[in-house]
Amino acid sequence: MTRIGNSDLDVFPLSLGGNVFGWTADRDESFAILDAFVAGGGDFIDTADSYSAWVPGNSGGESETIIGEWLASRKPENVVVATKVSQHPDFKGLSAANVRAAAEASLRRLGVDTIDLYYAHFDDESVQLAETVRAFGELQRDGLVRHVAVSNYTDSRIREWIDIARSLGIPSPVAIQPHYNLVHRNEVEGAIIPIAQEFHLGLVPYFSLAKGFLTGKYRSTDAAGQSSPRAQAASAYATEQGLAIVDTLARIGEAHGVSVAATALAWLRAQPTVVAPIASASRVDQVADLLDGGRVELSADEVAELTRVSEWTPASV
Repeated sequence: MTRIGNSDLDVFPLSLGGNVFGWTADRDESFAILDAFVAGGGDFIDTADSYSAWVPGNSGGESETIIGEWLASRKPENVVVATKVSQHPDFKGLSAANVRAAAEASLRRLGVDTIDLYYAHFDDESVQLAETVRAFGELQRDGLVRHVAVSNYTDSRIREWIDIARSLGIPSPVAIQPHYNLVHRNEVEGAIIPIAQEFHLGLVPYFSLAKGFLTGKYRSTDAAGQSSPRAQAASAYATEQGLAIVDTLARIGEAHGVSVAATALAWLRAQPTVVAPIASASRVDQVADLLDGGRVELSADEVAELTRVSEWTPASV
């Protein structure tokens, strides 16, 4: 178990992504995935109020609704649910009124009295940051939210949020959710991890498997023939270096008896301040790999080898 920042949330070090619920996993498959995750020791679920508004026929909130129905049906103990605000079609942005209305809507869909971890999903610079910080603080004061967090914020805006919170006597964020994985490292390692270390924040990375590339499914530099948008996005990482990373993951994973995906998640867990990478499963048979990713421990030499093979230096201007 791993504590999220300086909060009282102690979780299994792998978060199940709820972005697929109501999208590539229907209600029954979503229930089966959630059942398998919890049965295997998982207890940390990540979603957002906007999931999955991009699907034709959906309007947003489908993932929260499915999770809420599952919670009501199963009544699991000690499950931590994180959700986010700012992108739902009916609750855009981070004005105080919108943050309150969106949180109340999420609570109804989830069927809970309190959201364990509530993220500002994307920064909204059209609203004074102090207004947003105060709104999140009021949700905590009123018991609607236990802890707050930020997603897709720059280091300077995170620092500004913390400064405002401290000046107002409001609890600071306990977590940051950045895009971070073996093929997308530099920005997080250069700017986000240092501020997380400074303020004792936990990282909960998304795209931990690089849209599927770090499962080992894409093993050719030829992206032609990848039909789905998701496959095309994943295959974009299939450069010579990307394939070398996957080959190294496969070799190290084989030594531990786990998959490429589990090994990639284990490397991420070994990075400073990382609490629990987020990874999703569209089928129940994919859950075991994710759980392995939360348990397998790589040696220091294995972590260092993966770090070396995935180093990337931008071309000089």
